[in-house]
Amino acid sequence: MTSHRDLATRIIGAIVQASAPAVSPDGTQIAFVVTRIDVEGNAYRSQIWLAPADGSTPPVAVTRGERDSQPTWSPDGRWLAFTSKRGEQQHETTLHLMPASGPGEVRTLATMPDGVVTPRFSPDGRWLAFVSRTRHERYDAKDESWQPPRKIERFFSRLDNEGWIADRPAHVYVVPADGTATPRNLTPGEFQHSGISWLADSSGVVTSAQRHDTWDLDFASDLYAVGLDGHVRALTAQTGLFSSPSVSPDGAFVACHAIDDASTFPQNAKVALVPVSGAPAADRHRWLSAALDRTVETTAGIVVPVWESSSSMVTTAEDRGQTHAIRVFTDGRAPEPITSGPLTVKALHAASGTIALAISRVDRVADLHVLRDGDLVALTDFADRFAATAAPRTWERFAVPSTDGTVEIDAWIMFPEGAEGAGATGSYPVLLNVHGGPHTQYGETLFDEAQVQVAAGFAVLMCNPRGSSGREQSWGQSIMGPKHPHAPGTGWGSVDVDDVLAVLAAALERYPVCDRDRVGMIGGSYGGFMATWLAARHGEHFRAICSERAVNNMLSEEWSSDIGSIFRVEHGPTYLDDPESYSGISPIRWIRDIHTPMLLLHSENDLRCPVGQAEELFMGLRLLGREVTFYRFPGEGHELSRSGSPVHRVQRAEIILDFFGQHLKPA
Repeated sequence: MTSHRDLATRIIGAIVQASAPAVSPDGTQIAFVVTRIDVEGNAYRSQIWLAPADGSTPPVAVTRGERDSQPTWSPDGRWLAFTSKRGEQQHETTLHLMPASGPGEVRTLATMPDGVVTPRFSPDGRWLAFVSRTRHERYDAKDESWQPPRKIERFFSRLDNEGWIADRPAHVYVVPADGTATPRNLTPGEFQHSGISWLADSSGVVTSAQRHDTWDLDFASDLYAVGLDGHVRALTAQTGLFSSPSVSPDGAFVACHAIDDASTFPQNAKVALVPVSGAPAADRHRWLSAALDRTVETTAGIVVPVWESSSSMVTTAEDRGQTHAIRVFTDGRAPEPITSGPLTVKALHAASGTIALAISRVDRVADLHVLRDGDLVALTDFADRFAATAAPRTWERFAVPSTDGTVEIDAWIMFPEGAEGAGATGSYPVLLNVHGGPHTQYGETLFDEAQVQVAAGFAVLMCNPRGSSGREQSWGQSIMGPKHPHAPGTGWGSVDVDDVLAVLAAALERYPVCDRDRVGMIGGSYGGFMATWLAARHGEHFRAICSERAVNNMLSEEWSSDIGSIFRVEHGPTYLDDPESYSGISPIRWIRDIHTPMLLLHSENDLRCPVGQAEELFMGLRLLGREVTFYRFPGEGHELSRSGSPVHRVQRAEIILDFFGQHLKPA
């Protein structure tokens, strides 16, 4: 019999997939990244590949590094720039240039001690701009015992999976493409920057940043034009959140992702158009995707708008578990879908009429596709290779009316082999999964955790309750705090819980092979909040529950998280003005009511939901004499299950399967 560790290793270790497509300026070639999980080496390996857009020859790897990524083309199509990381535990990153036509000398343009993000060629081909963190001189000390104390004057001084950033701000750098000079910092100082798009005349870039004095109190984020001489000019006026800039071909406008009010979350981010010239003002931007009440900042990943012409661009948007490519117009027309059906577009790029997409499905890893005569054509076959090794399962989608009859909840169920279909027999334990966020979604993409669970013999149930993304903005705002001044909702632990339990009840009724007496539940982050909440308030439905990287005490989360102080945009008042708004939705409040066996998983370096959230729950349950097991993962952050070390991902899966295998055995 295959052990749970071997099962997890087989599935996780088989993941090889495509990402980050970059279409050549003439539309004939596509550079992209191929990443594989090396469980034995406990590492992620990635290389740059090239594929002809017409599929005339097979794609080939063109780099040999351990972690090469972020390909970008020179405007004349002669060169490919890419980045390479060195050492599993190091941030040092190199920026390289290689001939796009074939073998040749690879030149190193920059070596940055703290990473290189979003390299972009200037339109004239003379420069490469990128974002990198600028370290304080403290990091030159022999070790921490020699470092001076950090001076903290603002919130958001740390970031999960990044560590301290207050003394490592992200700045915009430029380096000559011919390698004749070292990188030059265009934005020195305390402020953080992200995203780069060149001005059409190559005189500078547009970037997103928070450069005003009260940025950590009002959360506003703006677009700035930064000249090669270092002159910084604001394009927006601290009225919302503006990110992912993309300058139009004529240089007159910047397309971006935006929301109007930084004090209210969640909102469905929209594509906006901002003039490059003129003084910033509150009403200068124009919405381009408002007719589509869906977010363009997707769970699958942010896709910066890509201009096809001066009048249209392509990006992605969520829709009820699916994520599709859409075309957005500048003339006021409503956005049009480019793709359709049960799939997830994880990344895309376009040039000269060629649209390249990295697409995943529930039982298929991401392959590189092109859009040809309206049809999707795969240029790689990683999904077929994965299927041959991992035997992934598909799922069945169904809809469930809410208990109050006002809405319809999207749900999915995945069965072990032989358990699906009208003639299925047997009885299978059920694992209810609840996603984090809460403003994210389960969707039509490969979810390795579900594949591992179903391969171990569980029926896997998922849904997108109110508060999730992928629907109308009002859906996402359903569970905002009841005292929120702009968009009051019913709060966490209200209709979201009702929706999850309605889906569970419907699945048990609809599918006789689901054993209603052997139901477990697992959730991480906000899903971990739901796990602990369900254990305390609705434990009678579950034989065992796994609460992972959870928020258990919202009051302490507010001042200990790396995004602490921001929760008022979702819940309403600050914890100082109304601590009951935070303690009232904290599942730790009902810890004495937890009698369900609990498995707690947490990363010791988690800054989003610090490990104290699990420690508080473990200590209380242990003092109460309840059944609780606590695993702490060293060296990991909040993203353990998605991007943690491969060995830890396998160990995590093994722990979960062993726990539920024990507690959901037939009576």
